[in-house]
This record gives sequence, C-alpha cells and structure tokens, in this order.
Amino acid sequence: MDGFAFLENGIWFGLAAIGFAILFNVPQRTLVMIFVLAALGGLTKLFLVHLGASIVLSSLGGASLIGILSIPASHNKHAPPLVFAIPAVIPMVPGVLAYQMVLGLLHLSGNPAGDIYSQVLSETVSNGLKVLFILMSLAVGVAVPMLVTRKSSSKDIVIGKRKGKAVDGK
Repeated sequence: MDGFAFLENGIWFGLAAIGFAILFNVPQRTLVMIFVLAALGGLTKLFLVHLGASIVLSSLGGASLIGILSIPASHNKHAPPLVFAIPAVIPMVPGVLAYQMVLGLLHLSGNPAGDIYSQVLSETVSNGLKVLFILMSLAVGVAVPMLVTRKSSSKDIVIGKRKGKAVDGK
C-alpha cells in the first residue's frame, strides 16, 4: 500500500467518524478531535494488518489507541471520553463480514445442495466468529483505558500523578 492510499484511508475513517458524531449530536468543539482519533485508530488497524497481524488484534490495537487518546482529549475539550471514543471506533465495525455472514445464513436456510452446504456453512461460521471477536476487541480496546482511569475524573489526571497525589496513592 503506497503512502497516498494509506493517508486517504485515514481521511475516510475520519470522515465516517464525523458523520456518526454529527448523528449522535456531539458538541461541535469535539469534531476535529474525533476526526483525528478515528484517522489514527483506523490507520493503526490498517498498519497492523499490513504488518501481518490478524484483523482481530489489529482492531484491538486501533481501538486501544482511540481509548487511550480519548482520555486527554476529554480533558482538553471538556467532554466525556465516550464522546470521542464511540464515534471514532464505529468506522472499524466489520460491516462487510457481517453482511457476508447474513448472506451465508440466508443461503443455508434455502437448503443448498449437499456438496456446497459444508463450504457455505464453514464460511458463514468463520465470518460470524470474526465479526464477534472484532466487536469484542473494539469494546475492550475502548473500555479498558476508561476503566483504568475511572477512579478519578479525567480532569484530575495528570501524566505521572493525580491532583495532589502520586500515582501509587502515597
């Protein structure tokens, strides 16, 4: 994949996230950061796939980056981290695989011939499991950074310490 096509994919990830953000009626001041987070997360996913990682681990990497970066973004733009993370991660939802799974289920319900039944069943189950694991990795990647920082408000978090306290609680 050449550099221009790679950056173009990042722009498409960002534009899709902006569309979902507008649909969810997020504050206007957050739109640029949502674009950046979606582009970075999507490009991370594509880069990891290009390096040979599985689509599930690549999705986890992209979603984790979005989850981690949404914490300082929430502090900077004075909005909850989910305002940034959810619209930014939605473009990574595996729609094509889910569509292929549903088509396979429809084909299986029509009683295909015996010789292709096992092939259609195998592809349908494979696509369904990929969708399931990708969605789980997106949820975990977004949720874990927010759960780790949940004890205090994102406004209280300073790199290396919390307001008036060291990180280890001393």
